[in-house]
Amino acid sequence: MAHVGTPTLKQLEYLDAVVRAGSFRQAALKLGVSQPTITAQIAALEDTLGVILLERSRTGTLPTSAGRELLPHIETIRGAVSSIRDHARFVGTGGSGIHRLGVPPTLGPYLLPEVLSTIHATDPTLRLYVREDSPRELENGLLSGRFDLVLTVMPTEISELVVDPLFGEPFRLCAPPDHPLVGQGPVPPGAIADERLLAIDERFRLFEQMQAIANHYGARLLRDYEGTSLDTVRQMIATGFGLAFLPSLYIRSEIEPRDDVTVLDMDDTAIDREVVLAWRPTAAHRSLYRRMAGQIRDICREQLSDYVHLAS
Repeated sequence: MAHVGTPTLKQLEYLDAVVRAGSFRQAALKLGVSQPTITAQIAALEDTLGVILLERSRTGTLPTSAGRELLPHIETIRGAVSSIRDHARFVGTGGSGIHRLGVPPTLGPYLLPEVLSTIHATDPTLRLYVREDSPRELENGLLSGRFDLVLTVMPTEISELVVDPLFGEPFRLCAPPDHPLVGQGPVPPGAIADERLLAIDERFRLFEQMQAIANHYGARLLRDYEGTSLDTVRQMIATGFGLAFLPSLYIRSEIEPRDDVTVLDMDDTAIDREVVLAWRPTAAHRSLYRRMAGQIRDICREQLSDYVHLAS
């Protein structure tokens, strides 16, 4: 098999110009270069690819079949180069650009709707490409470059990350409406000892926190009925499988608008999960990420103070 080299962008631009102009002379005039320069570059391109690209005659220049087949690819490359230039110009003139934000599925859907519109209104040049994954995968993806910044929960498993605390999110006790504890006032800690507590699948870091809560209150965690999502846990509560401690932002979004699950107050302070914004210490836009963390705290203070405990 013949070796095929790599053409340069300049060579492809010259080929396109000759085909469009119909001659080497007219292409040279349009590009502002000498005709021998274009001739030499086209010859080098043909030598690199190992094919004849142009038919030369006294009346003009036409592409060969191989040359014609290259033209749409050259157009694609021109478009990609134009996009690269536009992006560089966008960022170079102060635009924040596109950033890949990772969020856990047990948090992102219940926090982001409250903060993204405000962040975008403050900085219309900032575009966030949002993807969901488990905290463990988010942190590994941040380290590998798959994400630029992530919302995650302490403690992180990777010590090299920069973390900016946002808020503590309380867990609240949820029960079916017909449970004996409903309507009895604040629940004393001893009342849920030996109760059956539901939890999310152990693949989620949230499981570890739910397990810690169960141990704290002396309740039984139902390992045979772990939910694959917070919604499935809620549905099992509604059908009487057991109680569960669920994050307050999820309760605000998915339980308060319904009447199938009741949220109970407790005598003692519920355990929080600490939510942080994290990025690599070498991130080029770390000042932007710190500003975003401050914005999220401000939005939570103004709109979500009944549901989260603000970081100082």
